Amino acid sequence: MNIAVVGTGYVGLVSGTCFAETGNHVICVDIDADKVAKMKRGEIPIYEPGLEVLFERNIENERISFTTDLKSAVQASEMVFLALPTPPGEDGAADLRYVLQVAQDLTEIIDKYTVVVNKSTVPVGTAQKVHDVLAAGLSTDLFDVASNPEFLREGVAVDDFMKPDRIVVGTSSERVVEKMNRLYAPYVRQGNPVLFMDERSAEMTKYAANSYLAARISFMNEIANLSEKLGADVDKVRAGMGSDTRIGKRFLFPGVGFGGSCFPKDVNALVMMAHQNDYDFKILNSVLEVNALQKRRLVQKMKDHFGALSGKRIALWGLAFKPNTDDIREAPALEIIDELLDTGARVVAYDPEAMDNVRELIGDKIDYADDVYSAVRDADALAIVTEWGSFRNPDFDKIKSQMKNPVIFDGRNLYDLDRMRDLGFSYMSIGREDV
Repeated sequence: MNIAVVGTGYVGLVSGTCFAETGNHVICVDIDADKVAKMKRGEIPIYEPGLEVLFERNIENERISFTTDLKSAVQASEMVFLALPTPPGEDGAADLRYVLQVAQDLTEIIDKYTVVVNKSTVPVGTAQKVHDVLAAGLSTDLFDVASNPEFLREGVAVDDFMKPDRIVVGTSSERVVEKMNRLYAPYVRQGNPVLFMDERSAEMTKYAANSYLAARISFMNEIANLSEKLGADVDKVRAGMGSDTRIGKRFLFPGVGFGGSCFPKDVNALVMMAHQNDYDFKILNSVLEVNALQKRRLVQKMKDHFGALSGKRIALWGLAFKPNTDDIREAPALEIIDELLDTGARVVAYDPEAMDNVRELIGDKIDYADDVYSAVRDADALAIVTEWGSFRNPDFDKIKSQMKNPVIFDGRNLYDLDRMRDLGFSYMSIGREDV
């Protein structure tokens, strides 16, 4: 199939590359000429495990190309996927200006039947808005609008796209059903469903899924905080809960709060949709409140341990909001850094992938280490913020010998309490006893 993907951010680039991997011809469109030039040279603009191999292979096989020319891309395609930014406004509502502007542009471009697909996370009712914009300038025989939300987890997005749990499509058109079934058939050969529904239900499904997962995280953080007060071990509680098939094991890990491009934005957007429709979504308001407080938890533990932090050298492991990505949007590490700097502490950070992004954002407000061990040299304490695999089994003797004080504040509960005790560390984690 011939496909245009408008927007080459995280969703657009992963989607376009994975569509090309199954034999489709994909044209990716972006207004950023420098970015397009880099992609034409084979330079991938994001870090996502497994993506670079597919990206290079499909460029070489001429199944994916990149352009700033929206008109040529759309007129060469039968389906146009809109993977555009929908940033939160000041009130938390998703900003649709980019989606609706491209829809307006399409009214002067589409010259044959084309399926326009919202791949971006958009508020309920957006498919209708896009339809109305298109219908104002085009015959309705020339297009259909569908909703096809993505459910990609950063760090495993390629696997999620190639082997999805489900595909959700919102449409009332049989022509769209036929095209979507044909497009997604290679990805659901093991029998996972392609779920067709109305457009509004598809749009709501995305928000409902992400908000529920965010709620699980905030719930476990509340359980962790209470466990500390009651002398319970949240890791044991988590195992006991997760073994119940009605609950399941995933998204029950306590920590320093959720971040990223999806959960904070989508929860806020759903809260705003509720507000705009005179509904008080009490649970999600609490989810956001808990998450904001949880991001301060690690620094509070440092204050409780040291008293004043002024002049302390704090090594920080992890800047990305989760492992296996360089994404720092809404990352807990950024708030922790700000709070530490406000106390007068000095921060030395290390992350396998995200340091360039942080350096671009905050410059030389902190120091950047070349590896985990140089980060802890002469440190008063180590704070672990992101659970990268390379942090899970370091050389503790080397760490201890380089630190000024053998103190670890673990925001991801990576280490065994008894082992930390045997190694002679002071060790504070989330929802467990202090060592």
